[in-house]
Amino acid sequence: MDNCDNVWKGRALGPYGPPSYVSTNTKTPFPELYVSVLLSACTAEIIGYPFDVCKTRMHIQGEIASKTDTPVKYRGMVATAMGIIREEGIHKLYGGISAMVFRHSVFTGLKMYLYDSLREKMIVIDKDGKSQLPFLRGAACGVLAGAGANMVSSPTDLIKVQMQMEGKRRLMGKPPRIHNIFQALTSIYNNGGIRGLWRGTVPNCTRAALVTMGDVACYDQSKRRLMVLLNSPDNRLIQFLSAMSAGFAGAVLCTPADVVKSRIMNQPTDEKGRGLHYKGMIDCFSKLVREEGVTAMYKGFLPFWLRVGPWAMVFWTTFEQIRRSRGDEGY
Repeated sequence: MDNCDNVWKGRALGPYGPPSYVSTNTKTPFPELYVSVLLSACTAEIIGYPFDVCKTRMHIQGEIASKTDTPVKYRGMVATAMGIIREEGIHKLYGGISAMVFRHSVFTGLKMYLYDSLREKMIVIDKDGKSQLPFLRGAACGVLAGAGANMVSSPTDLIKVQMQMEGKRRLMGKPPRIHNIFQALTSIYNNGGIRGLWRGTVPNCTRAALVTMGDVACYDQSKRRLMVLLNSPDNRLIQFLSAMSAGFAGAVLCTPADVVKSRIMNQPTDEKGRGLHYKGMIDCFSKLVREEGVTAMYKGFLPFWLRVGPWAMVFWTTFEQIRRSRGDEGY
């Protein structure tokens, strides 16, 4: 049996649970942290990306129906996936994955670095002399890290959403909008300028803040609490349970913001780069509820959860194993 199943990085678990928090930045140079995060995220996308495509398509279904006055029957996750395969080809389940990799290269590495930097500032010393991270402080780290990273990377998400909807646009007889990442960047900039590249940033930052709180912060907190609850060291079982908890929390917290983000980013714009369907996040929320019902805010929840749950599991276990192979502390 692996030595980490008996001790936590060479130290007995002890009666008070796992050892104190250790800053990842202190132990891991930024380039190494960044590469580890990017490799882990890309590995997870191999499994989870088709769910993301189905989720985005489900977000837009009600809008297509309301804007075309067509009584379209809503598809579920399986029907959406089968429809994409039948109408566009199985390869479209991975449509826009280059934009997703581009997004991870900016957002995910920066998110993890910011969270780790903030976590180091938020750690407190408990009565036993151990460094701990209270729940609210951990949640605040997740919110600030997600929003901060997304302020920089929002254009990459805009490109990803539009590339995922490109096959559907062509089936509806509309002209091609996106061909590749570089063309998408220049096209969006030419149509809307810098403002156009950051269209949908408010709901996207809201979504990123919530999903980071649910993903990174929940994983961080769940892992340490599970180690105490199960009296277990930091092993693969603890990582698996923590990752699944984080995936579910992220899906519950951010699905409404994710639906709004997809609607705003996918909508057509006028010559000044202003959206033709929605004026902003509040307007989109109100129209969504008024025209499609409250449940529309959780449209695509199942594929989103099925995406972020396995995604989180693959990402965190891969990330942890890369760190251990380098001789670093568990996250």
